[in-house]
Amino acid sequence: MGMRASADPHGLRTKRRSAFRLKLGTACYSMMRYALWVSGRYEWADRRQEESLPFLYTEHRTPLLRKLRDVEMVYQHNKVVNLRLAVERLDGLILQPGQVFSYWRLIGKPTYRKGYRDGVLLRGGKVVYGCGGGLCQLSNLIFWMTLHTPLEVIERHRHGYDVFPDSNRTQPFGSGATCFYPYGDLMIRNAGGEAFQLRLRVGREFLEGEWRAVSPPDRRYQIVERNHEMRHEWWGGCSRHNELYRQTFTWDGALLEDILMVENHAMMMYDPFLEGTDQKTVDLEN
Repeated sequence: MGMRASADPHGLRTKRRSAFRLKLGTACYSMMRYALWVSGRYEWADRRQEESLPFLYTEHRTPLLRKLRDVEMVYQHNKVVNLRLAVERLDGLILQPGQVFSYWRLIGKPTYRKGYRDGVLLRGGKVVYGCGGGLCQLSNLIFWMTLHTPLEVIERHRHGYDVFPDSNRTQPFGSGATCFYPYGDLMIRNAGGEAFQLRLRVGREFLEGEWRAVSPPDRRYQIVERNHEMRHEWWGGCSRHNELYRQTFTWDGALLEDILMVENHAMMMYDPFLEGTDQKTVDLEN
C-alpha cells in the first residue's frame, strides 16, 4: 500500500458544470444509448424460461437490509421493492452463444408508475434519494458472478467513491458495477459455444443469484487484488486504487490463465489513516 501526491489522471476530482450542460450531456448520452439498442450491432438476449438449466456454474448472495448511519430504514425497504421489480425482468434469462445481455435494456427506466420507490443513490460523493435507488446491488451481484464464468464483460462502470472501510467488506474493493439509466449499463457477451442462464431471487434476507449452464464447469476461477494503493490528493481528500485479476484453474489446480479484468480508481468518503473509522454511508458493492 502506498501514499503519494499525484495529478488527476483518472478524473476523480469533481468537476463543476452548469445545470444546462449536465442536462444536455445526459440527453446526448441517452440518445446514443437508445440508438445502440436499435442499431443491430449486437444480438440482444431477450428470452427467459422458468425451468433452470441443469448445471450450476457460480452463485452469490448479498444481504438485503443494512442499518446505515443517517439513512432511514424506509429507504432500505424501498430498495427491496425496487430489486423485486428488476429481478422480475431478468430472472431466467437465457444468454445464447453470440448474444449480449444489457442490464438496462431489459429492466427499462425505473419510474414511480412502474412501482419503483425512492431508494439510496450516491451522486457526486453524496447520499441522495431517488426513484429506483438501490439497483446497484443487483448489477454488483451480476458483475461479481460473471467474473467467475467464461462470459465476457464488455461494459462495466466502476464506482467513483469508496464509501466504507474494509472492516465491513466481504469482497475486494472495486468488485462492483455501478449503474445509471440508460447509458451507465452493464453488458455481458457470451463468446462461448453453449447457453448460460441467469437466475435471480429476492429472498427473505438476501439477494441471491446464479449463473447456470448446459454443461458442468470444466474449470474454476479466483479473483485476486493487486497493486492496491491509497493516496492523498493535492486538491484534498484521499483516493484508492487497485487492479482485479482473474485466475483460471483446472480442477486439478493447474493455472491456465491470469489476466487483468478491471482497474479501479475512487475517492474515499472516510479518512483511511484514522484508527477506528466507522462506516460512513452505504455499502454499494455487496
